[in-house]
Formats: sequence, C-alpha cells, structure tokens
Amino acid sequence: MVQPCIIEIAIEPKWKADQERLGEALARLAAEDSSFRVAIDRESGLTILKGISELHLDGKIDLLKHVYKIDARIGAPQVAFRERVTKRVEHSFTHKKQTRGTGQFASVTLIVEPNEPDGGYAFESRIANDAVPERYIPGVKQGLESVLPSGVVAGFPVVDVKVALIDGKFHDVDSSVSAFEIAARACFREALQMGKSVLLEPIMKVEVVTPDGYVAPINRDLNRRRARLQGHSVRGDGVALNAMVPLMNMFGYASDLRSMSQGRATFTMQPDHYAEAPPMPPHDDDPRFPPALGMRA
Repeated sequence: MVQPCIIEIAIEPKWKADQERLGEALARLAAEDSSFRVAIDRESGLTILKGISELHLDGKIDLLKHVYKIDARIGAPQVAFRERVTKRVEHSFTHKKQTRGTGQFASVTLIVEPNEPDGGYAFESRIANDAVPERYIPGVKQGLESVLPSGVVAGFPVVDVKVALIDGKFHDVDSSVSAFEIAARACFREALQMGKSVLLEPIMKVEVVTPDGYVAPINRDLNRRRARLQGHSVRGDGVALNAMVPLMNMFGYASDLRSMSQGRATFTMQPDHYAEAPPMPPHDDDPRFPPALGMRA
C-alpha cells in the first residue's frame, strides 16, 4: 500500500542550465519510488516535491546533489493539508453569456455533501425528463473534477465529497459541453463555500523511547505540540511514550528531542489519519502556510 504524501517542498535549480537535468532526475526518482511525487504549482510555476516525511524528501534532495550533481535551492517544508465540506448543500448556478452569434447557456442544480472518511469523491446524475441531455453530462463531470485539486479554503485538494446532479436547464442553440463545464465548476465552488468547508491536517502516530528521567520534559513538549497522549509502557531500561501529534507541529522535533534528552531519546512517527485543523488566525503569518519560495541554498 502506497503511503500518502503528507509533506511537500519547493525546489528550483541554482542555474537555469540545470532545469532540464533536474526534470529528468526527478522523473527517474519518481519512477523508482511510488510514494514520491513531483508536481508544478499552477500559480508560482515552482516544482513541488511531495513525500511521506521530512527525512524522505531530504533523501531525494541528497540524491539530487550527490548522485545527479544538481545544486538546488529548497523551500521551507509545508504540510499537505486537505479540504472537506461539512454540511449538505443544494445549490443552483446558471452560466449565461451572450455575444454576437451563438451564446453560452447552462444551468445546473447540485447536491453537495460530505462522504464518509476515506470515501473519496463520488458523482451521481439523478436527472429526470432530460432536463440536462446526456451529451452534456461529461461537461458537468469535467467541471466538478477541475475543482477537486484546489479547494475554497486555502487551495488544497478536496476529499471525501459526494456530488449529485439533480436538475438543470439547457438551450437548443446556446448550450454546449463547455458551457455545462463552466456552470458545474462555479456551482461546485459556491456549494463548497456554503457547505462550511474546513481544512484537514495529517495526524502522526508518534512513539518516543526515552530514559525515565526525561519523561516529564518530553511530555510537556508534546503537549505544547498539540499532542494527544495515548499512554506509556516500559521499554527495556526506558519508557515508550505514545501520542497522536499534528504533522505541522513536528517540524524540527529530532533536534529538540536530542536537546531535551542529551541525545538519549529516540522517536518514530508514521501517518495515522486526517483531522480537522484549528481555524486559521486572522493574520498572514500562519505557520501552516510559509512563503511559497522561502528558499534555502
């Protein structure tokens, strides 16, 4: 089973001449590792590396530098959030544009509601009496699917949502597949906003093994990181602490743990589930969204 990509960083070569070599190297690395992905950010044009942990991505960057001999600037790590609608919404939208000659017309009514956790995206057409002819349904599907990669809260992928097309209108001359695509896209985005979409953050299952003398400061530090402590057990001459911790609060934990335990404690973590993230603060310096290109050498 392929683990989900829960962390991402931006990368760009120090020299423009290396751009093509970087693309070829990343393609090879992605072909070798199904849990490593490469994407292009639509707004910034940056190359984005996606992986399952900081260590995972650090390993790829190390390969780029020492095996492929590519020097690159690396952005700050960012958590791969998701977005999910939280309430059922029935919403209609009409796209109408009249120019010289043939115009554009399409009207759709959608029911948008949460799907079960990990239920993914599901579409259903409940059209009766040919309110939307079958030839236009592919346009509706394309419009809906175009919204899924970038939601309405902060532009993260939309997950676990059910959409039903229940009604619509068309024009014999002005309707087209593209008009229904535009109408469905706009209707879906507005419905997601009305449905109180929220951010979901990855929660990590963390185990810390430490000598008994360091348990108290490690517990305090985990609480500071919004951890939900799951208990502890004896592990050899030490103690194993178990907790669920948001990934966004685990950046830099390895060095902090070394400092707290004089290098004697170790930890492991793995993705466990997604949970609703706290509301964003009313300012621009939210640590969940560092600058897209806060690049390091």
